[in-house]
Amino acid sequence: MTTRRRLQITSRKQPQQARSTELVAAILEAAVQVLVKEGATRFTTARVADKAGVSVGSIYQYFPNKASILFRLQVDEWMQTTRMLRSILEDAGTPPLERLRTLVHAFLRSECEEAEVRGALNDAAPLYRNSPEARQARAEGDQMIDAFMVETLPKVSAASRELAGDLIFTTLSAVGSSFSQTRRTKAEIKIYADGIADMLCAYLQALRQDGQPRA
Repeated sequence: MTTRRRLQITSRKQPQQARSTELVAAILEAAVQVLVKEGATRFTTARVADKAGVSVGSIYQYFPNKASILFRLQVDEWMQTTRMLRSILEDAGTPPLERLRTLVHAFLRSECEEAEVRGALNDAAPLYRNSPEARQARAEGDQMIDAFMVETLPKVSAASRELAGDLIFTTLSAVGSSFSQTRRTKAEIKIYADGIADMLCAYLQALRQDGQPRA
């Protein structure tokens, strides 16, 4: 019986010198451009090399295949999202509902600005959906959301807080994905974000009053 070989998606090595760092940055910048133009199905290392103005061999020094390049782009996106969540949700000097409103605006702007790249990365998601990095990103996000919900709804039961957090952030993710499929102006994003924030904040305020999610 043969065992299917697992596709390598991690980088071969990390750049150690400034020149190497610049090369990897150029490769990743070119990769984004190719991904947006060609999509995940037509994304190749040859196209990335051509766009970056380097040889395919230069790419293979750091990335063993196209999947590893796509994975690096996805990891960078996860890290960016995690930093955004942390900077907003853990801002203890700002009231929780104001933090949620800020997050809604920042999230929708980010979804619209990065819509083409994220859409293409979603097409390649089966390559790395269950990777350790993916699980870590989800775990870190869940921890921040849980802590925020405890702070926001301290008198609500743990089960009810978990349900509320899941409803809020699942809704925000789904709305962001749908809304960003059409090009939006800054004014449109603001109006839409204000409406979503109003609804989510009203939901949390209602929970604060009666202590349980509404049926």
